[in-house]
Amino acid sequence: MTLLQNLDKALEDPRYLIPILIWSVIWKGIALWKCGRNNQIRWFVALLVVNTVGILEIVYITWFQRNRNKKKK
Repeated sequence: MTLLQNLDKALEDPRYLIPILIWSVIWKGIALWKCGRNNQIRWFVALLVVNTVGILEIVYITWFQRNRNKKKK
């Protein structure tokens, strides 16, 4: 069997697919909530449309989220 065939069979098994889906939904929810609170519409749309299994969401939360605690001058 090739690597792609093994990957295909693994992703068909719910024991592997369900944790990936849960991981993705949790990160997407957190990132979308933070985008909405910070009025970052472009990030909100990008995160809503693109499914990256949590990778883009973690990148947004780590590096691109506005800090709401900073005082506005």
